[in-house]
Amino acid sequence: MFLRQRDSPRKDNNHQKSSSPGEEASGGLAPDHHVSGGTPTGSPRVERKLEEQDLVVMAEEMAISEQDDDDDSKGRERIDESGETALPDHDLGKLSEEVDEFLEDKSSEIGIEIPTCVVDKFAKVVELEIAKFDSGEAPVKWWHESEEGLSVLDSVERISKLKNVFRKSHHSEMFNKTTVVLQRAMVFFEDEFRAILEDYRIPNSDVIDVNAGNAKGKQPQYSHQPPSEEHDQCEAELQQPDQASSEEDQFPGYAPEMVWKLKRIATCMIFCGYEAECCQAYSIIRRHALHDSLRKLGCEKMSIDDVQKMQWESLQGEVAKWIVTTKHCFKIYLSRELRLCNEVFLENQSASASFFGNFTRSIVIQLLNFAEAVAMTKRSTEKLFKFLDIYETLRDLIGSIGGLLSDEELTHELISEITTARNRIAEAVIGIFSDLENSIKTDTGKTPVPGGAVHPLTRYIMNYVKYACEYKDTLEQVFHEHQNIDQADASGLESENETETPQHRQHDHHHRGGDDHNQSTKPSPFSFQLMTVMGLLDSNLESKSKLYKELSLSYIFLMNNGRYIMQKIKGSPEIHDLMGDTWCRRRSSDLRQYHKNYQRETWGKVLGCLKDDGLMVHGKIVKPLLKERFKSFNATFEEIHKTQSSWVVSDEQLQSELRVSISAVMTPAYRSFLARFSQYLDAGRQTEKYVKFGPEDIESYIDDLFDGNPSSIIRRRT
Repeated sequence: MFLRQRDSPRKDNNHQKSSSPGEEASGGLAPDHHVSGGTPTGSPRVERKLEEQDLVVMAEEMAISEQDDDDDSKGRERIDESGETALPDHDLGKLSEEVDEFLEDKSSEIGIEIPTCVVDKFAKVVELEIAKFDSGEAPVKWWHESEEGLSVLDSVERISKLKNVFRKSHHSEMFNKTTVVLQRAMVFFEDEFRAILEDYRIPNSDVIDVNAGNAKGKQPQYSHQPPSEEHDQCEAELQQPDQASSEEDQFPGYAPEMVWKLKRIATCMIFCGYEAECCQAYSIIRRHALHDSLRKLGCEKMSIDDVQKMQWESLQGEVAKWIVTTKHCFKIYLSRELRLCNEVFLENQSASASFFGNFTRSIVIQLLNFAEAVAMTKRSTEKLFKFLDIYETLRDLIGSIGGLLSDEELTHELISEITTARNRIAEAVIGIFSDLENSIKTDTGKTPVPGGAVHPLTRYIMNYVKYACEYKDTLEQVFHEHQNIDQADASGLESENETETPQHRQHDHHHRGGDDHNQSTKPSPFSFQLMTVMGLLDSNLESKSKLYKELSLSYIFLMNNGRYIMQKIKGSPEIHDLMGDTWCRRRSSDLRQYHKNYQRETWGKVLGCLKDDGLMVHGKIVKPLLKERFKSFNATFEEIHKTQSSWVVSDEQLQSELRVSISAVMTPAYRSFLARFSQYLDAGRQTEKYVKFGPEDIESYIDDLFDGNPSSIIRRRT
């Protein structure tokens, strides 16, 4: 999942040091490192093995020369009964004491010379000790023989000290002899160092189910569909490492005794001038271990082109892996790695800081490559939540970096790199909101929603806003840090509004919060952004309400959508806080006005049939006019019932409020009219013809309204 390495602003200088004390030697001295034809070579193991063969030949030649010059039996090697080479008569301990006395005298500048035969014997003994561990088809590894191994390490450090003494004293023969033995030892210890490092295992805490957060299903596409209720929670995956054994994770994949041996070898190699070789071996193997851990997390390297070509359904899964991997690396892996590095290079903290700094840089660069590649993908509204997850992850990295690195310059560099990547994600987030605004403006469908129900655009925008406001604090930070971009977008919107009617501008201001956000309580950048979206939605809904031929139905449509918006705001404290109390009160006032307008437009006509104006002339009821009034009432009521039974009010509370308010007006008026004038109709067929409903029937039929079920002609209820 990580991208291939991009060019880092700083070159990796971790192992540029060339430890070649031999370069300081005067003419005639052998080179300090890699003696092969007098030309220093690199550190790869293949070249080392070739050098080793040269060194062995040189050692054999010097040994033969010494045997010819010295007939003393003390200097001769003995062959035991099995035919194997044994140690000289002088044991390593005794020779070490003599060497230490010489080195101590040299440090005191007493000037006592050590006999060359002692150095020669000591060098041979050390070389034979190393050969003993490194010989045969199945050699006995040094790190299984702790006590003898420590003795050899100490002896090799003495060889290094002797070499430096002979270099300064221009003792060419002894300098060459100690150089040969030292290089032979360093080849062996580098191999041992690599062998221990490679014998790691990935801790259980590195095995995480990164798909756990997506187990309930994929995040759907948002084509005017509400966002998924299931939200990716990457923090849950990071709970597993906390349950891992602290003993197991004390160091990443190594037992404490192995770490102690690594430290002893590293200390010796650095002391002997082989810091570059030691750090290079450590760096290569630990980086390989990192990639093993990442593969366990399901993360593979991806190029920018790979990211650009991926479908969003697949890419969002990779983003989830990236988030878990990044948090795991900085909360667990790098902390562990720092402990290991500090312990191994305990005697050389500069090497530890340099290596770990470059190690951390390489990880950060790989992580940022992926994040920036995602930010470069084509914007779409469904990407907002993953982008915000990436933004939060990058934001948290800044604090983590400061706590890991001791190099202030490197820390500043990486923080700058992370901030740059985070800003690109933030720009993408702001761009997504701009696209959201445009999607509302361009949603100009000419087909009204049947029955005046909630429009899909309303559901989509409100669900989108609801889930976006779960990132309220993060979005506040994004828009605050990029306020200039936000204000530029806002000024562009205001310029467009200058061409609109004064009534429209007043309505837009009304729905942005009005005096709830005056100069003394200036809205935050994200609050302003949210008001802009809500204002655009209100304007769009008003335009869509005009698609209905019946004015009453347009008011039902506005009530349905307005109530849905208010219910979403009431259910989200974050949205309510951003919009403000005044905006909510005015929105509720709008709903009440829609209700009044509907009732006046629909039931005002029916109530007009129940007026007594003109029914009495000269104190007498005009029966034809009375009959016409009853007929008109029956026809109007039947038509309203037939039509509005198919209208939809899905909010049960609003549906109940409408029915109650209609009944509260219609039932008393009809009961009163019926009581006053039904007696003037002849009993029997005439009454049945003109009086179709009783007061209870009116209430019952009103209860049929707004169910979304078209009704046939009303039949008399019995």
